[in-house]
Amino acid sequence: MLMGVLRGYLRPYRRVLVWVLALQTGQTIAGLLLPRMLARIIDRGVVRRDNGYLWAMGGWMLLVSLIQVVLTVAAVWFGSIAANGFGRDLRRSLFSRVMDYSAREVGRFGAPSLITRITNDVQQVQMLVQMGCNMAVAAPITLVIGTVLALQVDVGMSSLLLVSIPVLVTIVSLVIRRMVPTSRLLQTRLDTINRILREQITGIRVVRAFIREPAEIERFETANAEVTATSIRAGRLTAFMFPSMVGVLNLSSIAAVWIGAGRVSNGSTSVGALVAFLSYLAQILMSVMMASMVAGFVPRASACAERIEEVLATESSVVVPADAVTPTQRATVELRNATFRYPGAEAPVLAGVSVRSGPGETTAVIGSTGSGKTTLLNLVARLADVTEGAVLVGGVDVRHVEPDALSDRIGLVPQKPYLFSGTVASNLRYGEPDASDAELWEALQIAQAAEFVTAMDGGLDARVSQGGANLSGGQRQRLAIARAIVRRPEIYLFDDSFSALDLATDARLRAALAPITAESTVIVVAQRVSTIAGADRIVVLEDGECVGLGTHADLIATCPTYAEIVSSQLGLDDGVSV
Repeated sequence: MLMGVLRGYLRPYRRVLVWVLALQTGQTIAGLLLPRMLARIIDRGVVRRDNGYLWAMGGWMLLVSLIQVVLTVAAVWFGSIAANGFGRDLRRSLFSRVMDYSAREVGRFGAPSLITRITNDVQQVQMLVQMGCNMAVAAPITLVIGTVLALQVDVGMSSLLLVSIPVLVTIVSLVIRRMVPTSRLLQTRLDTINRILREQITGIRVVRAFIREPAEIERFETANAEVTATSIRAGRLTAFMFPSMVGVLNLSSIAAVWIGAGRVSNGSTSVGALVAFLSYLAQILMSVMMASMVAGFVPRASACAERIEEVLATESSVVVPADAVTPTQRATVELRNATFRYPGAEAPVLAGVSVRSGPGETTAVIGSTGSGKTTLLNLVARLADVTEGAVLVGGVDVRHVEPDALSDRIGLVPQKPYLFSGTVASNLRYGEPDASDAELWEALQIAQAAEFVTAMDGGLDARVSQGGANLSGGQRQRLAIARAIVRRPEIYLFDDSFSALDLATDARLRAALAPITAESTVIVVAQRVSTIAGADRIVVLEDGECVGLGTHADLIATCPTYAEIVSSQLGLDDGVSV
């Protein structure tokens, strides 16, 4: 998974990575030249007291050091370009994929998990790329070239590398083997704590209303303790790895000094060669340590890459057609034996519903909670696809319609009206960016929202909090209705969009809306009979099935379910009319 993500998203940066490789190779070679130059300074300049040679070689060392610094800075610069570009492209792909998801896929992953994958998971993989460019490239070069140079200096002392390097590799392997499951568990627990936080912050008023603060605090503390415990476990493994590697480095240096001192005393090697070997030994073992540091990030990055790949590999159940068409006739809406069933569900949410609504007609949908009313609207807007039957808009199956063309024809007011952080104007222009202020005020007048918007500080420029948290439920609903009106679509879909309005405001809004929708197709989901009594046809749903279809008067006489709804709301007998 990790290699697949790296290969796919680092491909555009191949030239940059070639520069990283070249620059890191250059700075590594420059760094490895310094010990040999230092050995010559000691053996010829210091021991022989040749100040001229000492100054000359010292100048060359200074120049090489300067070149190493320049090459290192350039390598880090190009590495940052590759790593940050990689992260940007990966986040963009994830976001685009999520934007294509239907409600089914979003529900499967959950919003908190998707947010974590797009932010934290991508950051972990990006960090691995950054460290790889800065450390992992230089480490093998240092290991190979440094070993060759160490052998040239003193073959006998180089036998220490045969012990030190395998010990370091063994320590890293043991730690990584334990880190992989811990990293996966940590990401899962981060998802959990994000979900709990989202629920608690979003539902803070409900929490306080039911005095559930202690229970919610306990729930958060449990999730927080699990994340902390898993992080500590990962930290302990990391804490064991680095001191162990430093210990191997120090012991190897002591052994090198011990052996080298004896070889210097018997004339087998020089002081300069001993100093050079110690430098090479330190650089070689440090390269292994750097590679180990990168390797320490691999388990968590691998777990994150798996979660990222899972999102990227999940196709939306709403597929964009290859031969998409744009309907040419005025938008009619027709459901033909429309059925929708979630994967693995025993019963369909909507079963065999057939109804047709044309321009200038209003079709109402009513039924008990869970009867499939919202699902019906979602099928029309193609937020989900039927599992059987068909949904036609303008005489064309929505599965064959260009998505943008379908969206342009529809004005949807969802059951839970959502407003974005910004201003009243920015929210109203969400579906029609070029709408004038006059058009916005007209839509607000129709939606019975002009009065409270005028009273807000700034009017159209008044601030709206995320989700419309600074507005009442009725105000949010009316702004959502106005947002749909601004588009002047051919099809209006109102999903229980009048529930937060009092009867008088409801009546005024419907009266003002009638001239605007005179040539549009209107489908209204409602709970109140008074809202839909004047509809051209009413669809009565019960357990996902259509148990009644007709006008208000017809259904009172022929549909017991509808008559019961009327009776329960008006407190009258089944035969009463509104």
